[in-house]
Amino acid sequence: MAEGLSDIKGVSKEDQKMIENIESMFGPQPKDMGFIKNAFWGRFREDLLFPYPQEGDEEREKCDALLAELEEFLEHEHPRVKIDQEQYIPEWVIDRLFDMGVMGMIIPEEYGGLGLGVTSYNRVLELIGRYCASTAVLVSAHQSIGCKAIVMFGTEEQKEEYLPTVAQEELSAFCLSEPDVGSDAAAQESFSVRTEDGDYILNGEKKWSTSGAMSAVFTVMCKNMVPDPETGELEQQGVNALIVTPDMEGVEVFENNRAKAGIRGTWQARFRFNDVRVPKENVLHEEGAGLKVALSCLNYGRCTLSAGVTGAAKAAREQSIKWAQTRYQFERPLADFELVQQKIARMSAVTYAMDAMLYMMTGLLDRGETDIMVETAITKVFCSEFGWKVIDEAMQIMGGEGYMTEHELERAWRDNRIHSIVEGSNEVMQSFIFAYGGKQLAEKLVSIQEALLWDSDESVGDNLSRILKAATTPAVLKKAVPLGAQLFLGLKPSAPELRSVHPALQEQADTLASLVQKHSHYFKLVSKWEREDVVKHQAQQARVANNAIYIFALSASLAKMDDQLRSGEYGPEFERDRAAFEYLFEWFKRKIHQNFGEMRDNADESMREAAEAARAYNDTLPNEDFYIHEGSPLGRDVGKEPPQEHIPQFDGEGEDPRDVDRQPGETYDLDLEEMTEEMGEPAERGNGAPEEPAPASDDT
Repeated sequence: MAEGLSDIKGVSKEDQKMIENIESMFGPQPKDMGFIKNAFWGRFREDLLFPYPQEGDEEREKCDALLAELEEFLEHEHPRVKIDQEQYIPEWVIDRLFDMGVMGMIIPEEYGGLGLGVTSYNRVLELIGRYCASTAVLVSAHQSIGCKAIVMFGTEEQKEEYLPTVAQEELSAFCLSEPDVGSDAAAQESFSVRTEDGDYILNGEKKWSTSGAMSAVFTVMCKNMVPDPETGELEQQGVNALIVTPDMEGVEVFENNRAKAGIRGTWQARFRFNDVRVPKENVLHEEGAGLKVALSCLNYGRCTLSAGVTGAAKAAREQSIKWAQTRYQFERPLADFELVQQKIARMSAVTYAMDAMLYMMTGLLDRGETDIMVETAITKVFCSEFGWKVIDEAMQIMGGEGYMTEHELERAWRDNRIHSIVEGSNEVMQSFIFAYGGKQLAEKLVSIQEALLWDSDESVGDNLSRILKAATTPAVLKKAVPLGAQLFLGLKPSAPELRSVHPALQEQADTLASLVQKHSHYFKLVSKWEREDVVKHQAQQARVANNAIYIFALSASLAKMDDQLRSGEYGPEFERDRAAFEYLFEWFKRKIHQNFGEMRDNADESMREAAEAARAYNDTLPNEDFYIHEGSPLGRDVGKEPPQEHIPQFDGEGEDPRDVDRQPGETYDLDLEEMTEEMGEPAERGNGAPEEPAPASDDT
């Protein structure tokens, strides 16, 4: 029987390799499945969402005081327009943020920080996002991914050495992406080799490192290369997370920044590591286990990204509604027209859901829930996509004036477009939500399928022997009979019951329970219809993933409204929230059912044919007329040269490897063969491989 998704028969070698990389990257399944994984099984874990999480009184008061001081600064002193125009955040602004404690919010007090929780941290990021996305990204990159690795995984010595500095004085940066590596984080080309004295020699190139040119500390991800004990050949054993500082010999920032459409005040550096000797004391967590470090940090980064765009979306909602109420056409305000009202209602509904999801997610992180990776991905996808749509709709309401620089909306429009691209593109996140949300259930389906279904690669005798044995095994039949009844007779398990909800919300609770039941059923049907093709049919994956996203949005919103009712909220703001909540359920219920229909009846085949024809025609166009990615296997110089004469340049120091045709991972003088000979037998170490996950349990 199949042990994992990579063992599915009929999957291409390329897709099998992709699945193996992803499974290796994300590691073993937690013992207790999180909310969304349970939803794929048709379950609803009320204990995770109810009651809606809240900070303690002392924590909230501390955060409120910081927010009051920060808002005064952002409203009256912060140069947000100048930052966008000059593509630079002045040092005095950064110093002021350090002085207020904003840059050390997540760092424990004993190391000079404020020691705030995840919810408070995101409340601050939401406020900054209302005013300036560049500043929000600077603050987030510094704490969510820059120094968060040291906070979470650092030794006491590492924390004492680095955290006071990054809490009070200097920026930190995260180095994961490379010229050829974006979402495929397991395919890095940067590498480190352990020397005889235990230190590491680091080589390679990093790209898109926010604040890298201005930072005093970097967290660098790289392949952990060790010699095979028998052959001496270097082979990868996991990924290392190394603490690197710019004063180490061989660290080269050859590009400080690049001009871009939005978040123009942030700087994204490009690094070159040339035989950099990194002390053994600078390894984070364990040798070979660096991907756990990276992925843990990204969970926080996806929340703070969501907080920034949530703040911007709320500001755009309020501005555009005020505009619609006061801008008259045909002798009446724009808000009197129903299509404008539809935009207002949708903006209100999705910003309510964004807020509910964001602070549900931060609450889960604050209380230490372990299986939250799918939920953080969902929150990122929802907030980045719908948040930007809110800003786009706000611009449509404001019309030509919204497009003008002076009203500031166009800056938010440019700034927040990036969020569906970074921290894992939304398309990659949709496939991840599909695959990892339903991974344990899919493995069960695959194991039953391979036990009981005919395999054309086997002989008649082998097929009959295997099927007969499985059909007479009680454990297999216990799983196969109910599944067969669902897939072939349409007999679905009963919907889950929601018992914790306020009585006034029972109608929405029943709707949500029914949607969870159907979501699980349709995931199984899609697996049956597509079989091994589901690995490459990402349009189907996206439909299932989007329904999981909508279900989490509705679930978090239900828990939030439950909390508001129990708290006795009232007044115009609450009435707005209540109406937005009710419309959200009506709207998203229909979107989910539309996806159910398209899972069975869709235009995917003609879509693939149209895409193939367009690609074939494009192949007839000369490469030299178009921009080609620098990492293309066609070579660095096959495409059109990007213009530079009218675009600001932010060159760093040192030699651009693109000018001398040096490939990532190439070095000037490192003799790997000589190094491995000097190293002799490798020291005892972990191999970075994930632990074997425990089988999924039906009663988890």
